[in-house]
Amino acid sequence: MKNNTKIVNAGRSPRWTQGLVNPPVSRASTVVFDSVKQMKEATGKRHDKTLFYGRRGTQTSFAFQEAMTELEGGAGCAIYPCGTAAITASLQSFLQAGDHLLMVDTVYEPTRDFCDKMLSRMGVETTYYDPMIGEGIEQLIKPNTRVIFLESPGSLTMEVQDVPAITRVAKQHDIVVMLDNTWASPLYFNAFDYGVDISIQAATKYLVGHSDVMLGTATANERCWDQLRENSYLLGQCASPDDIYLAMRGIRTLGVRLAQHQQSALKVANWLAARDDVDHVRHPALASCPGHEFFERDFSGSCGLFSFVMKGGNQQALTAMLDGMHHFKMGYSWGGYESLILGVNGVDKLRSATKWQQTGSLIRVHIGLEDVDDLIADLDAGLARFNQHL
Repeated sequence: MKNNTKIVNAGRSPRWTQGLVNPPVSRASTVVFDSVKQMKEATGKRHDKTLFYGRRGTQTSFAFQEAMTELEGGAGCAIYPCGTAAITASLQSFLQAGDHLLMVDTVYEPTRDFCDKMLSRMGVETTYYDPMIGEGIEQLIKPNTRVIFLESPGSLTMEVQDVPAITRVAKQHDIVVMLDNTWASPLYFNAFDYGVDISIQAATKYLVGHSDVMLGTATANERCWDQLRENSYLLGQCASPDDIYLAMRGIRTLGVRLAQHQQSALKVANWLAARDDVDHVRHPALASCPGHEFFERDFSGSCGLFSFVMKGGNQQALTAMLDGMHHFKMGYSWGGYESLILGVNGVDKLRSATKWQQTGSLIRVHIGLEDVDDLIADLDAGLARFNQHL
């Protein structure tokens, strides 16, 4: 099946829907049994989407897990209360005291904080690496390296990694590879086709799509699924059936929403690239973005999130621009129907293995589902204010 057909049908087994179009919202903590035999049977089958205990799951979560596994591939999907929880639980599931982690230098800031402030206390050593390192990552591998973590494109600065080159090296050393695949979603980058072991989604973003739910997922291949599932359960990870239901509903329109995000974002990105006051645009689909060649080779589409660098800039200019925006609002996260804008200062403080070479202001935008000409007019007025305060 092609993507749009797949997302309409994923997770709609009669076992979960019971004849309805959508799986019902099943809320539960305790699951009760009428006999010792029945309870023992359920306990024995608790790994097989059987009602056993609310934290292990209900029909609502089972349907969503099945849908995500169908969309991403792999052997199974674990659910978490947010994307950060999906990342941290995945790392904790495969790392222990004395282990070494290779973490991409352009990673999401909370992931870096977890490595520096939590994993270090647990006796796990983290080495940050250049996102463009490719096969050169082999030089950083130690005898105790257990996990290589990727985020492609990178947070804020959008570098696209050579994922298959890194996974080839990882397999030679029996290292688990995890990827934060939120930007591309399961539709635009098939992580398992490129050697990734665990594909992580901040479902808060495009999967839910409406900025009203916090949710995370981690889908694992056969090699890693049992360990990820059991350790995540031991860490107490679970999510509300109501939130999971909203994510399931969001999946059904993922294809058409991403197509519109992509179309509008490319129009805005090309408009920005043609401006004299913009140094360059960091949209993976444009040649000006580091790793564009890997995007062209490996991805089947792009989304609404990208960044651009101005030729100059200071805090006064950024503030003048951002304070007067009409359609673009400032806010963390992205992936909803609304457009967002973020002015980024101190990129160097967010990395340690690479140096940010740009001197102009970095601006990240998420292009929502508004009329794209309105968004361009809003940016045009904002950039005029920016230039007036240089």
